[in-house]
Amino acid sequence: MARFARLNIADMPQHIVQRGNNRQATFFTDDDYAVYLDKPGEYASKFKVSVHAFILMSNHVHLLATPSTKTGASDSMQSVGRYYVLYINKTYARSGTLWEGRFKSAPVDEDGYFVSRYIELNPVRAKMASHAGDYPWSSYQGNALGKKISLLTPHPCYLALGKDDKMRRKSYSALFRRTIGEAVEEDIRTSTQKGWAIGNDRFRTGIEQMTNRRASP
Repeated sequence: MARFARLNIADMPQHIVQRGNNRQATFFTDDDYAVYLDKPGEYASKFKVSVHAFILMSNHVHLLATPSTKTGASDSMQSVGRYYVLYINKTYARSGTLWEGRFKSAPVDEDGYFVSRYIELNPVRAKMASHAGDYPWSSYQGNALGKKISLLTPHPCYLALGKDDKMRRKSYSALFRRTIGEAVEEDIRTSTQKGWAIGNDRFRTGIEQMTNRRASP
């Protein structure tokens, strides 16, 4: 069956997911996580992509990023993926594929900034941590705890949370006291998998008119 082309729209946030082949592990030691995080910043700068949130799980990666061009996200993810596969194959004397085909992505309504919470709560849902702040390979360390992460570029919605960094971190942390809700979580998962837009009906209709293709269930 023919697959939809990605909804690549310049200057619009995208939720990006890349999984290990057959859901197998892609990170094996702390060094692997560090190596992976070392490159996205370089390629994001090269291809003009701003990363607002991320999480590196043992067998998959989530990003919330805004490309400045239609091909920016694809170019950046492909470059990072190739670099990391070469590193893993060389380090662990292996060969063959590491990632599960194409990465998945979906445009995100800027007002629906819950996607960053969805991303950073992955370890909690997976019962790998009791709180988002307990997991080290996450943008929560920067967005809420103030850790310097060169990869991160604050989204305007994040900047609007307060007049200074301390107030923004406090407001952002407070968002995690509320649950997202199973229905919203499922909508984010399904929309990303199918390549639909993540947002309300008005947002999805606007995307469909803009791209002349289906963007909703």
